[in-house]
Amino acid sequence: MRIKKSIFVLIASLLLFKLSCTETFALEIEDGFGLSKKIEGRHFVIYYHPEIDIQFLSRQLNIHPAEELLVDKAYSKSNHSFLPLADMLDTLFLRICNILDMPLYSFQGNIKICQDSAHLKRVYRNIFGKEMEGSAPFYVYAINTVYISADDFKVAVLGHELAHMVISHYFVVQPSVKIQEILAGYVEYQLRKFYK
Repeated sequence: MRIKKSIFVLIASLLLFKLSCTETFALEIEDGFGLSKKIEGRHFVIYYHPEIDIQFLSRQLNIHPAEELLVDKAYSKSNHSFLPLADMLDTLFLRICNILDMPLYSFQGNIKICQDSAHLKRVYRNIFGKEMEGSAPFYVYAINTVYISADDFKVAVLGHELAHMVISHYFVVQPSVKIQEILAGYVEYQLRKFYK
């Protein structure tokens, strides 16, 4: 009985230590994003460069309120032709969870929308200390944040990165990078097929 209690205390201590290390690491990362405006939704806090037109982002994403029905979300009757950006992203997130069959009910993540690819590359350099090859959006698990440029802010591209976010929070033991890419690619394919 005494050994079981000691093992329990040891395991609990290790878990608390791991959680405190993860939180500390997440708080210590300075991404150099700079000044930003903020929108909060159910599943995401969205940060965007002040010079970005939020209506432009909404038009690029172009998720219709009726699509809320596809993800068993209450249909917004207030305006039938337009959803606010945060609601669009919540709908997209639920859609991705459905495509992957990986429901996450109390999820909260961050999306940071850079002004352009040069801004995205600066943020990447600040986080990883090296130059970025290309200008593709990316997801940083340690701070639970997707970084994307305003030009790439489209359903399939963003969906690919959000799929990485879902996958990394769904599994206790992370699948290999190849498996994650296959699953994220599948989500991107499904979204491209639907949003032709």
